[in-house]
Amino acid sequence: MMSAGLWSMFFVLLCSFFPIDSVMAQTGLQAVTVTKGPDGNETYSLSIQVLALMTAMTFIPAALVMMTSFTRIVIVLSILRQAIGLMQAPSSQTIVGLALFLTFFIMAPVFERIYQDAVEPYMNETLNFENAIEKASEPIKTFMLGQTRENDIAMFARISGRKDIESPQHVPLSILLPAFVTSELKTAFQIGFLLFIPFLIIDLVVSSVLMSMGMMMLSPMIISLPFKIMLFVLVDGWNIVIGTLASSFYV
Repeated sequence: MMSAGLWSMFFVLLCSFFPIDSVMAQTGLQAVTVTKGPDGNETYSLSIQVLALMTAMTFIPAALVMMTSFTRIVIVLSILRQAIGLMQAPSSQTIVGLALFLTFFIMAPVFERIYQDAVEPYMNETLNFENAIEKASEPIKTFMLGQTRENDIAMFARISGRKDIESPQHVPLSILLPAFVTSELKTAFQIGFLLFIPFLIIDLVVSSVLMSMGMMMLSPMIISLPFKIMLFVLVDGWNIVIGTLASSFYV
């Protein structure tokens, strides 16, 4: 079911930026076409439709990163690692993997609604392709609109010269996508700033104590790092951070 939802997100993004209605107009796509020449020889060629579709598949990673909660999560976790002072733990691969699985957890209701409202009816041939795209885009747009600031939408609408947007529901994906990413960056840095404060206080206290004792040559990071790790463990930091990130998308 997850993969079906991701494929639907890919089709929504694809149809919003590329005119592929004619590409999917046929019931089936012929991967290879055979043309007979006057001398009886046969020429094989890759279908332009399949080539365009396979080329557009490269947008799937971008859609997964930029149209979901992935951006906010991975930025906050990276800032948290830097605030603690651990440059290599957890590793970048661990952070990306954790952000990816948290993204699947947070986006599960959206994916399920896409599958039930668009993918399953389309596979059962009770819904045509255009209506399936429209149905699949509604949950994604609702999710992104809920996390996007109105001033970001207004900024991109002003830059694009669009003055015919009557309500947030009428915002096209070409404007909603950059506005959503901009809002996610702002929110991620705000959360990261709040995470930095308690660790910064520990660094300031340790630095002041060392200076008062005359230990100028001793790095405050060496002393403050165990205290920051201990504080993070005692308050059950991972539970707080991950729980706050997950719940921030449902407020």
